[in-house]
Parts: sequence; C-alpha cells; structure tokens
Amino acid sequence: MAPRPSVEQRHEFGQFLSSRRARLDPKDFGLPEGRRRTPGLRREEVAILAGVSVSWYTWLEQGRDIQPSPDALRRIAKVLKLDHVESAHLFALSSLDVAPTATGGGVTDGLEMLVRAINPIPAYVRNSRLDILAWNDAIADLFVDYGSLEPHERNTLRLLFLYTPYRTVILDWEQMARGMISTFRAARARAHDKAPFDSLIEELSSQSEEFRDWWQDTEVKGFDEGRKRLLHPVSGYIDFTYVALTPEGRPDLSLVTYIPRRAAYDL
Repeated sequence: MAPRPSVEQRHEFGQFLSSRRARLDPKDFGLPEGRRRTPGLRREEVAILAGVSVSWYTWLEQGRDIQPSPDALRRIAKVLKLDHVESAHLFALSSLDVAPTATGGGVTDGLEMLVRAINPIPAYVRNSRLDILAWNDAIADLFVDYGSLEPHERNTLRLLFLYTPYRTVILDWEQMARGMISTFRAARARAHDKAPFDSLIEELSSQSEEFRDWWQDTEVKGFDEGRKRLLHPVSGYIDFTYVALTPEGRPDLSLVTYIPRRAAYDL
C-alpha cells in the first residue's frame, strides 16, 4: 500500500489542481464569463461539473488531509481537461495508483551492449532521476565524455544547468531545460523515495537562479519524443529527433536515442 501523502505533497497536489483550473475557459463549459477575480473556472464550478461537493473540492486545493477516491479523481481530471501525463501526475500526487520508480538500479549487460551497438546513432540510458548510466561514443562526441565526469555529475538536469557547454550547444536550451524539469517533477511524484530527487533539487536551487524559479512551476508533460537542434563546435548545425524508450520490465529506465533529421552543416 502506498504511504499517505505528506503535508508537502498535499500542498503540491492542491497547487496542481489550482493551476489547471486557472487555465480553463468558462465559455468552453457554457458558463458566463463576466467579471472574474482570477482566470479560469471557480472552485465551485469545477466541483459541480465533477459531481463533488464544493467544500470537499476546496479542501483538496487547500491540501487538507483527505483521500479522494480514484473515481472522484478521474472525474476531476476530465473536468480539468488533463492529458494522460497530467492525469498520471494527479494520481501520483494523491498516492493513488503509484507505480514505484527506482533511482539506484543499474543497467543490464545486454542493455549496455545495445547502447554501444547502435553507434553511430547517439544514445544513452538514464534512470527516472535523469542520471546517465550508460552511453556510446556518438553521444559523448555530441555533448561530453561522461566517463570523465564523477558519477554524481552524470545527470541530465545537472548538466543542463551547471555545465556551460550544454547551454551553448543546445539551441533551444530553455525549452529543453524546462521540459526536463517537468519530466523530473513527474518522476519525483511517482517515486516512493523522494530523497534522491530532493537532494538534486537542493543542489540546483542553490547554484542556479533559473532552476530555482522554474521549479516553482507546476508543469508536467511527457518528454519521450521531440526535436533537438544543436550547434556543435566541430560538426556545426545538427537537427535531431530524440526518442526515449522504456525497456520492458524496467520502468525506471529510458533508452534515449538521437536520430539525425538532416545532415550536419554549418550555419
């Protein structure tokens, strides 16, 4: 059985509900827009649409120590128009249907062989905390020789904010950094042991003002496929599609590959 949410987690749960309520448009629900003190739907409107009492929904947003049922959460998620990633995050914050995620497990020999075998396609394996556990030469040539780093430094989020070449090589750095924060935030909510995540949050918050500010957001989203544009000091401009796959039986790991969309050329 999953543990009851902590005070901090209940507060985060309430903030998430409030932020998603604020982005809704009353006219999409046939409600009068009129003059509203804050954007989005009112608490009572969400409660009525979800079929729950106004006081009970208010307690949820206030972070009171109450345990919503899966059915009630599904109805609230539908009203708030949450996508599958946001819905999973909502359930994780409530400690319902939480699939445990690990942070300390290593990679199998076969998975490490696979990463090396697909060279020259850049690839690495990371865990739910975004620690990089295995990599090939092609990805090291793009970013950094991960073998030259201390184990605690081989973390995607840490490298994005504290390793200057990541910031200069990745053209859409802010978009990538914010996306990784949202991925990390969702993974932390699913993890039973949040201490490894919190230690990294504390380190990055003390050393990066951008991370400290952006961590206050509530955004969560899937980050398993997309585009990454690099301006490499040797290869010039390179346009990639990155794809992250989860090995069967290891939901704590992701195999991340960078597939060239276009041959490298200089800008």
